[in-house]
Amino acid sequence: MAGSKSVVLAALVANGAIAVLKFGAFLLTGSPSMLSETYHSISDTGNQVFLLIGIRYSAKDPSRGHPFGYGKAQFFYSFLVSVLLFGIAGWESLKHGYDAIRHGHQVAPGTVTVASVTFDTVYVSVAVLLGAIAFESYAFIKAHAELRSQMAEYGWTGMVEAFRSTSDVTTLTAFTEDAIALGGAVLALAGIVLSRVTGNHIYDAVSAALIGLLLMGFALALAWENKRLLLGESVPANLDEDLQSLIRDHPGVTHVDQFRTMFVGPDDILVAADVSFADDLDTAALDEDIGLIESKLRERDERVTFVYVEPEL
Repeated sequence: MAGSKSVVLAALVANGAIAVLKFGAFLLTGSPSMLSETYHSISDTGNQVFLLIGIRYSAKDPSRGHPFGYGKAQFFYSFLVSVLLFGIAGWESLKHGYDAIRHGHQVAPGTVTVASVTFDTVYVSVAVLLGAIAFESYAFIKAHAELRSQMAEYGWTGMVEAFRSTSDVTTLTAFTEDAIALGGAVLALAGIVLSRVTGNHIYDAVSAALIGLLLMGFALALAWENKRLLLGESVPANLDEDLQSLIRDHPGVTHVDQFRTMFVGPDDILVAADVSFADDLDTAALDEDIGLIESKLRERDERVTFVYVEPEL
């Protein structure tokens, strides 16, 4: 949880600073791709605020109305982030880029004078985008390191498996946003430089549209991954089998009749099992065995928070 929060805070600071710089560059240059990047960074900044709200809300203690806690708040706010990323930044970027492709755009003067110094406005955009790449690289490296640590902890073999298996949607969202931000900045940089070199606005306009498509594509993928957890996904198959084996192999257990798991938060797993025990176990021994089974499950994965074992004699 602490790792997730630090990742989001790093992204918040980076995106807030970058949004201001990109908007200033757009005002100077009129570049469509720079406006798309401004939409992108403003959206990302708002998204980090939503993620922090989700982290704070999910930390509330369980209540009568929410006996399994508020952990799924992070799933909801991460889903909301993906919708906003799609609905605002992606759509606006694509629309602006499409309009610029069809109708062209008004190119700002090629030079600007500040404090008696005259310089080419393209350098403003290049400097801002290079700065954005540096900031986003820092945030991306931090999110990547947190995801890598989870991969090592849970034995995931690659990023694809981590993307599909992680319950830490906050880190996943921050990682995805940072990756998109880097890709968008590179596209904008290429479009602006090519337009200035060739004198053709189409490169800048196409870059703006591509940034919109990039945002929407990743936002849909992120929304799909959040949906699985909102609907109550079980733990990955290998962990599911390990937990069942711990119960099956416990002395006195003859059969696991029913076994169910569900993520009720990024760090909280619910385990419910109907277990057949040997006929000669008395009530006291049965209670002790159930307690031992619960301890074994929690030792196997510290995220196992709620355990319900129903004995079947």
